[in-house]
Amino acid sequence: MSPAAGALLVVGDVVTDVVARHRTPLAPATDTAAEIRTLPGGAGANAACWAARSGCPDVRVLGRVGTDAADWHERALRRAGVRPLLVPDAEAATATVIALVDSSAERTFLTDSGAALRLSPDDWSAGLLDGVARLHLSGYLFFAAPSRETARLALRDAREAGVPVSVDPASAGFLAELGADRFLTAAEGAEVLLPNADEARSLTGRAEPESAAAELSRRFPLVVVTLGAAGALVAEDGSVTARVTAPAVRPVDSTGAGDAFTGAFLAARLAGADPAKAAEAGCRAGAEAVTTVGGRPQTGPPGD
Repeated sequence: MSPAAGALLVVGDVVTDVVARHRTPLAPATDTAAEIRTLPGGAGANAACWAARSGCPDVRVLGRVGTDAADWHERALRRAGVRPLLVPDAEAATATVIALVDSSAERTFLTDSGAALRLSPDDWSAGLLDGVARLHLSGYLFFAAPSRETARLALRDAREAGVPVSVDPASAGFLAELGADRFLTAAEGAEVLLPNADEARSLTGRAEPESAAAELSRRFPLVVVTLGAAGALVAEDGSVTARVTAPAVRPVDSTGAGDAFTGAFLAARLAGADPAKAAEAGCRAGAEAVTTVGGRPQTGPPGD
C-alpha cells in the first residue's frame, strides 16, 4: 500500500474510561473484587489513536471535553500520534464510561456522556476539512440533538468538499432508543457504514449479519459489519462481497475492539487498500486490542 495522502479527521467522543475487570460475577449489595484502571477512551478518540498506530501519518480528532480533564486527554492523544482539536466545556464534565469487564473479557458499559454530546455547530468549521482526505463520525454524536446537528453539518460540508465520510453506529442500546429510521436518515450521505453485528440487526431488523449487511449496503455504498472473534463482512451494492477472518487470540478486555477495527480500516483505506484488505487490517487491530486493557493501543505510532 502507498503512504496515505491527506489527513484523517475524526469527529466524536473523548471519554475518561474507568475499566473494572472482575473475575467473579458481580455480587449485589456487597463487594466484588476487581482490577480497576482509569484510562483515556471514547470511540472517536480510540479510533483516531488506532489509525495513527496503523501508520496514518496525520490524524486529527475533534471532540468536546470538560475543563476537568482537557489537558490530560490532550497529552494522551499527542502521545498516541494524534493531533487534538479539543473544545473545553466549563459547564459539563468530561464524558465518563465505567466498563465492567467479566472473566470472558465481555464488557458492559455505564455511560455518562457529559461534554461529549454537547459538541455544537459552533464548534465546527468547514475549514477543519483543509488537508483532510477522509472524515469519520462517531455514532455517539447522533444520540443527542446538538451533536447530531453538528455531525450532519460536518457530513454535508465533507460531501460538498468531495471528502468521503464514514460512520460507526457505536451503540445498539442507544440506537434502539433513538430509532433506526432516525439514525439512518441522519447518517444519509456517508460513504461507509461500520456497524457491529448487533448494531446491524438494530438498523435492519434482520437476524443474520449477512442479510443485515446486504440490506444496509443498498443504502450506503460500502458496509463493513464486524463480528468480533469471527471477523467481518464486507457488503456492497446489496450483497456480501467478502468475509474476513480474525486472528485467534486470548482476550483480556474487549473494550475498544471495534474502535481498533475502525481506525486500522480507515488507515488502510487511506493508504489505498481495497475494502477486503482494509477489513483484514481492521481485524488484526481488533485482535490486538482485546489482548490489552482499555480501548487504546499500548504504544504510539510506528517509529515512536
